[in-house]
Amino acid sequence: MNTQPDVIRKCVWPACLMGLFITGTLSLGCDLLHIHLRRVTWQNVKLLTNMSKSFPLECLRENKAFQLPREVLAYSQPLLHRDIKGAFYEMSMLAFNIFAQSTFQSTREEKHLEQIQTGLDQQLQYLEQCLKEEKGKKDKEEMEEDEKRHSGARTPQPSNLDLRRYFHRISSFLKDKQYSHCAWKIVQVEIRRCFYYFQTLIELLRRK
Repeated sequence: MNTQPDVIRKCVWPACLMGLFITGTLSLGCDLLHIHLRRVTWQNVKLLTNMSKSFPLECLRENKAFQLPREVLAYSQPLLHRDIKGAFYEMSMLAFNIFAQSTFQSTREEKHLEQIQTGLDQQLQYLEQCLKEEKGKKDKEEMEEDEKRHSGARTPQPSNLDLRRYFHRISSFLKDKQYSHCAWKIVQVEIRRCFYYFQTLIELLRRK
């Protein structure tokens, strides 16, 4: 009895569902971007929390301060919507690249990692779509409103270069530690912290 068609259907059907999900996600308007970012970011925080529950005590001595550039998250700064989207895009791309280097042995951790990467990939596509829509448009009205709310000179904004340097420190740490188990555990905790802080930016996207 030939069961090959059944096997093919079992393999193809999940892929079709994922394709439909991604297509549906990308078809959402950019006015719903904050909903998508909140869902994906919070899901990634929970997944990384599950992966970090069994943090080895022997890894504590290798812990490192990666100096997350929190200035980009400060509510006191007059961030424009495009600044927030750009920061999210940069963070998502760099985090995806970090996890692409992973060598997890645990099947459970590998499954969680695949879910995180899938979420980041969808997030990148959605953000790219929204950033393209904004490209070439002038933010004159938003800038005028921003100037009214914040008299005087604008607070200098940290560029995406700060985020790149932050993730470069993480990548260099992994390389220096030869991608050891402890190094990955420390990086999981750090990127979870990064995702958590980026959650605070999402509320700013809802403001008009």
